[in-house]
Amino acid sequence: MSQPGIPASGGAPIGLQAQNGAARASGSPYTNGPVQNALMSSQVSVSQGYNSQLPGSYPHLIPAKTLNPVSGQSNSGGSQTVSPLSNYQGPGQTVYRPSVASNPVTPSLRSGPVPQMPLPTSQNPAATPMPSGSFLPGANIPPPLNWQYNYSSQTNHCPRASSQPTMSGNANLTSPQYVSSGDASLQNNFIKSGTPLGPPPTGAPPPVRALTPQKSTHRAVPQPTFNSASNQEATPQLTSKNPTMSRSVGYSYPSLPPGYQNTIPPSTTGMPPSSLNYPSGPQAFTQTPLGANHLPASMSGLSLHPEGLWVINLLQERNMLPLTPLQPPVPNLHEDIQKLNCNPELFRCTLTSIPQTQALLNKAKLPLGLLLHPFKDLVQLPVVTSSTIVRCRSCRTYINPFVSFLDQRRWKCNLCYRVNDVPEEFMYNPLTRVYGEPHRRPEVQNATIEFMAPSEYMLRPPQPPVYLFVFDVSHNAVETGYLNSVCQSLLDNLDLLPGNTRTKIGFITFDSTIHFYSLQEGLSQPQMLIVSDIEDVFIPMPENLLVNLNESKELVQDLLKTLPQMFTKTLETQSALGPALQAAFKLMSPTGGRMSVFQTQLPTLGVGALKPREEPNQRSSAKEIHLTPSTDFYKKLALDCSGQQVAVDLFLLSGQYSDLASLGCISRYSAGSVYYYPSYHHQHNPVQVQKLQKELQRYLTRKIGFEAVMRIRCTKGLSIHTFHGNFFVRSTDLLSLPNVNPDAGYAVQMSVEESLNDTQLVSFQSALLYTSSKGERRIRVHTLCLPVVSTLNEVFLGADVQAISGLLANMAVDRSVTASLSDARDALVNAVIDSLSAYRSSVLSNQQHGLMVPFSLRLFPLFVLALLKQKSFQTGTNACLDERIFAMCQVKNQPLVYLMLTTHPSLYRVDNLSDEGAININDRTIPQPPILQLSVEKLSRDGAFLMDAGSVLMLWVGRNCRQNFLSQVLGVENYALIPQTMTDLPELDTPESARTIAFISWLREQRPFYPILYVIRDESPMKANFLQNMVEDRTESALSYYEFLLHIQQQVNK
Repeated sequence: MSQPGIPASGGAPIGLQAQNGAARASGSPYTNGPVQNALMSSQVSVSQGYNSQLPGSYPHLIPAKTLNPVSGQSNSGGSQTVSPLSNYQGPGQTVYRPSVASNPVTPSLRSGPVPQMPLPTSQNPAATPMPSGSFLPGANIPPPLNWQYNYSSQTNHCPRASSQPTMSGNANLTSPQYVSSGDASLQNNFIKSGTPLGPPPTGAPPPVRALTPQKSTHRAVPQPTFNSASNQEATPQLTSKNPTMSRSVGYSYPSLPPGYQNTIPPSTTGMPPSSLNYPSGPQAFTQTPLGANHLPASMSGLSLHPEGLWVINLLQERNMLPLTPLQPPVPNLHEDIQKLNCNPELFRCTLTSIPQTQALLNKAKLPLGLLLHPFKDLVQLPVVTSSTIVRCRSCRTYINPFVSFLDQRRWKCNLCYRVNDVPEEFMYNPLTRVYGEPHRRPEVQNATIEFMAPSEYMLRPPQPPVYLFVFDVSHNAVETGYLNSVCQSLLDNLDLLPGNTRTKIGFITFDSTIHFYSLQEGLSQPQMLIVSDIEDVFIPMPENLLVNLNESKELVQDLLKTLPQMFTKTLETQSALGPALQAAFKLMSPTGGRMSVFQTQLPTLGVGALKPREEPNQRSSAKEIHLTPSTDFYKKLALDCSGQQVAVDLFLLSGQYSDLASLGCISRYSAGSVYYYPSYHHQHNPVQVQKLQKELQRYLTRKIGFEAVMRIRCTKGLSIHTFHGNFFVRSTDLLSLPNVNPDAGYAVQMSVEESLNDTQLVSFQSALLYTSSKGERRIRVHTLCLPVVSTLNEVFLGADVQAISGLLANMAVDRSVTASLSDARDALVNAVIDSLSAYRSSVLSNQQHGLMVPFSLRLFPLFVLALLKQKSFQTGTNACLDERIFAMCQVKNQPLVYLMLTTHPSLYRVDNLSDEGAININDRTIPQPPILQLSVEKLSRDGAFLMDAGSVLMLWVGRNCRQNFLSQVLGVENYALIPQTMTDLPELDTPESARTIAFISWLREQRPFYPILYVIRDESPMKANFLQNMVEDRTESALSYYEFLLHIQQQVNK
């Protein structure tokens, strides 16, 4: 298991505790997986939580993660508020850590009854304010020797993913990096001028406030003071010598020539790249020493876009939905900084203007947080191979475009403001081959960059890729026929599994007993070994159960071909999932890896057995539904898995209640994923078979990172207190990710712990350390820079309504589990009421009638209403409990772009597609029809309308649809001949057919899951699902958009 921030040699190892989850304070060591390599083994003391073993070994007998009797450290994953001495309080509870400085009130979901609203309400006291935690900086690494540098184009395992454009901020750039003269405030003089309160006069340009240089606020180097043992980490110690290093550099990604060119990555928005302020190619470099006396004249005339100042009365202007996909707001920064900023698809903040104080944030009533997609597939990714990774000696921030160079030899950290020396090696720029240009190095020209990590970032040799498949083969499982699809997908993609010559693979099947398969090289056929003692599971012949894929490929193929037929006659109905998972864990724990579990029913035997809890007659009630796990077995096992670098992915293929609330914990806390295929059957539900095959292809072939950890750092004064996603939180701020995949998203909540009066800019940096499937240790770093503002109006102007909605959805899932569903719904509604009330009372100068909102929040009520009608939070429908739980899992684990599409689908009219405004990708013309409001008002019986709801596409065909569309696209003579169960469009030799298929294919290519297409007639059973997604219309149990706006207005104007 490898960790960041380990010192190279000499001196005490700094910061192992905050880095590696060692027991804090005192008590027994906290064993968290295999030991470090020889570089470290002689320096680690017992109090730092490691057991010394043979250097570089894979210990087979390291005890599973133990609960520290003194500190009680067994933090949970998912969404957590953590403390240095966090006590485990059971599932669903959060632990608050005392703040280091002040104790601000964090804006959190306010619950409680919503007066006079025809939605379920609950009498729940206001949420307890959450004291915030703070980041502990990493350890110090002295600069080693030798460097190499290359640029690489990252292999994208997603089929067809490179066929469309995207806005990406990670392109390599050679654009200005500013050298200031040592004044701490000068690095911050690149913010666009602010705007005064209130709307501008009609027709006039927005008022502008000129920039004036601030007084010098040169800081002394801060001396961090942290509680407990964390001081060890914050105090850098000099080392006496350089370490010897060993690193094998593989060829995971093909290299580009030195004069690299940028390509345009795949789009998830459908907008041409020019629509965003992010770079798409190399920029000309001109060195500009921007100090207080060198501000360009053009800066005095900068301002926010005029529409940012609009005040909108939503009761009069309800149709605020843009015709094209909504773009994230561009931070109000100087263009030279903004063009270096991180792409919002990877890293975005709910507020693009950060409030100076917690009091100002509290006044705005908007949540402050980050949404990340850190391992997203990128077409262009700068990769630096160097033994010197330049980091701040105090807070361990990686050097980035937003640091300031005081001169050629010193740089100031943009997070803690410490002045650091520039290492000699960093003076040479490998791109220009010029000495003395540290500001032109790729590390300070790219907000997204990947480092090849030297050996001090490893605690053991990088693990091989290990894939273990665990199959349910009970009678119920065999009936579904899923084994045929899964085994065939594995056969088809066996050579495409990410890995190298060390890749290992293994298989376990189970019903009431557990079956292992010996695949030892030299056998004529696989041998099946049955363990019937499920109370005390043991591993027979452990050396032959996980085998080298290259050496035993023929045996693996034989097994996959025979497996579907081996259990066709079985009458065994029991399912011993728990013991099978224990066996799989024991088999994988020496190395770590990925466990893929396929389950088709409620586990009934052995540990982890579950009982039915769903009551169908209570499905529509918002109360008394079972959202919490019924046992902690799966969570505890997941934490053990996390400690041994094992992640568990759960594929649930079931037509009956399977208690996903309990089973899902195995993935949530081990950084895995959940896939759900309700009513899967190879004959009765063929579209689910197609969906499983497509998603398995992506799952098996996509990029994967092993034994990963992620840390998020932020500028001094800000702190992170709650994390959302699938992981385990270790040592207050380190996320343990045994596997990391390119389709996973994460979110964090933040607070302003100390006033930010001294700075005009703040930065956030995520660092993801992982082992690639080629056995390389890599660090992917994203850095985001945002301006600090002092007025409420500026906070509202910079609000990112999609990011706010996404963060609120994560918080509402937690509230549903810890309190109740109705409590979460009330809190969502209160979030809108509170923020719009704050805007009305504190920003608007004249109190107008109606529901007045700032332009940035014009879609906020609509998105919250969509959340209330989303499967996670809706009432009054017959959604089964597992479907609701799965929707909640998706909220916590999906990147924002997919979450918003699931919440607020896109509606297009497709019977009149044309090439006007179309985009051209790889010689394909993709029509771009306008997005319509989600209301029946927008439908007409003479048209055809496509709804993109993320995981499903629904094509509703009106009864009087034009004959041209019926024959040229659907291939039928008249409306009555449209099949009831049509799920594919015929490929006809007509321009109409080509356009429609191109548009649907393009929508599908932009996501990692496969949306099924349903063609819906008026009398189709799917019509109800189609209408359910009409967010703006009234349903039996939910308000229409206009009614919701009236309710919000009534509460805001009280």
